[in-house]
Amino acid sequence: MKGTRKAQKPKTGREAGSPAGGKRVTLPRALSKLGFCSRTQAEALVREGRVTVGGRVTTDTETWVDLSDAVIAVDGTRVAAEERVYLMLNKPRGLVTTRHDPEGRPTVFDCLKHLDHAHLSPVGRLDKASEGLLLFTNDTEFAQALLDPETHVAKAYHVQMDRKADPEVLDAMMRGVSHDGDLLRATKVRTVREGERNSWIEVVLDEGKNRQIRRMLEALGIECLRLLRVSIGDLALGDLEKGAVRTLTEEEVASLRRRIAARRAGRPG
Repeated sequence: MKGTRKAQKPKTGREAGSPAGGKRVTLPRALSKLGFCSRTQAEALVREGRVTVGGRVTTDTETWVDLSDAVIAVDGTRVAAEERVYLMLNKPRGLVTTRHDPEGRPTVFDCLKHLDHAHLSPVGRLDKASEGLLLFTNDTEFAQALLDPETHVAKAYHVQMDRKADPEVLDAMMRGVSHDGDLLRATKVRTVREGERNSWIEVVLDEGKNRQIRRMLEALGIECLRLLRVSIGDLALGDLEKGAVRTLTEEEVASLRRRIAARRAGRPG
């Protein structure tokens, strides 16, 4: 009598091989890459038993799948790759950069109500008091590359402060100032225009520390009156009206991708 063969435990991604940039990814990552939801949301769906792979329910968030041929469904409906969407918003002051705010404050998604934004996410954040260029996409890899410190694309801001722009202040911002243990530095700083009691400066950052410009000015004893993001790489806010949204052109997306590639290659981005 032949002995029964012991069932083998499915190989993990490391055992099965999952080369970087390949098609093999974990199931939550697959749902994220397909634009269905965020990875955190996907993990919850898997644990709840709502996801099938090849018709079989799996509740293991470490399940590896091949995106080139896996048949993945959520609640019985097959998940297919969504058309990639890339949007820019001229964020008004007073909106928080989140989908749902527990305090009931207005959010940036209020500006997208006329669109199907279920799977769109903001690329980074602008705080409530800040304005200007904010990107949205369902392309998670593109968003992560823009936010990755190693491929961080330069961003330019116009900042109104409560005094004239002394050269010493601008030099200090480029040399770096300390705030709560962080050394905060701008790549470029220049005066845009001056009034009798305040001035506008342009600040370019190639890193993305939380509230970086406001913290730099605070460390220098300067009040930030307004802060407006005007560009990301070659992508400029232009004359887009406050609260308006538009789709990025193919060339604009390609330009940002070139910037990311340049940063990966060690060139300025």
